[in-house]
Amino acid sequence: MLGQNYSKDMDYRENVIQFMSWNKIAFSVSGFLLILAVIMISTRDFYWGLDFTGGTVIEVSLDKPANLDRIRSRFKQDGFTAIQVQNCGSSHDLIIRVPLQEKYHDTAVRSQIINSIQSFTQEKVIVKRIEFVGPRVDSELLIIGGAALLSALIAIFLYITFRFEWRLASGTVLALMHDLILTIGALSLFQIEIDLTIIASLLSVIGYSLNDKIVVSDRIRENCRKRSYSSSYYITNLSITQTFSRTIITSIITLMMVLVLFIFGGTMLRGFSLTMLIGIVIGTVSSIYTSSALALQLGMQLSHFTHNKEGKATEE
Repeated sequence: MLGQNYSKDMDYRENVIQFMSWNKIAFSVSGFLLILAVIMISTRDFYWGLDFTGGTVIEVSLDKPANLDRIRSRFKQDGFTAIQVQNCGSSHDLIIRVPLQEKYHDTAVRSQIINSIQSFTQEKVIVKRIEFVGPRVDSELLIIGGAALLSALIAIFLYITFRFEWRLASGTVLALMHDLILTIGALSLFQIEIDLTIIASLLSVIGYSLNDKIVVSDRIRENCRKRSYSSSYYITNLSITQTFSRTIITSIITLMMVLVLFIFGGTMLRGFSLTMLIGIVIGTVSSIYTSSALALQLGMQLSHFTHNKEGKATEE
């Protein structure tokens, strides 16, 4: 049980942080955030980008380097709030993505966009190409992607079951689903534009979160085999304490790198980096609390780790 007392012959010399004493609060907060995420997804939907909706791509060239921020501000003043502007190859070349849902794909509107650039920059604008692009991700591909994600979670469950134990595997997979839902809920809450880079960031978040959880699970298995006199509650606290500094240092370093990308990466990478920032924080917290606490709730015991394939107790 989660609240059982430690064994009399337990080594009290170790400075063990009582993480699991906060498990009820952690579960309550996680449950509240999950409900909030589902409500956000249901009511606000997502801000789908050009990769999902289709639209028009306009590529132009200027005589002088373009100031992207000022051009974006000018477009907003002219009422083109959803247009994406970025450099293409050099600071003189611009690529303008016009989303289909905003009905900016009419010929007259395209001319207005080009005239807006020309009047603002007071330069000659050379149009290299104007073409319509369809959505690269349709409903069929979304279904395939969902099936691939489900298959990945099943494969992760089977791997951790084979490598560790099915209760730890269940806790890990449920925690990964928890991380993914909360991150997606944040995308809906903040109306972060969903494009293919966001999909890549979500996959990166899953991989990062899984790595943290595997480290904790491996330490739990190791301690269970070495300390057969302890309780599973104590072993979980001990294992998280031993890996805590590694988890926090890794998270801080990764967050610093992603924060640099968020600040200096420009508008086109802002959604990717923001999703990574949110996902790393959620994944770090769930690695400490959610996955291990779920395994304890599912009945994880030391005896599940202290027997080898022949059924004999593993020696220390």
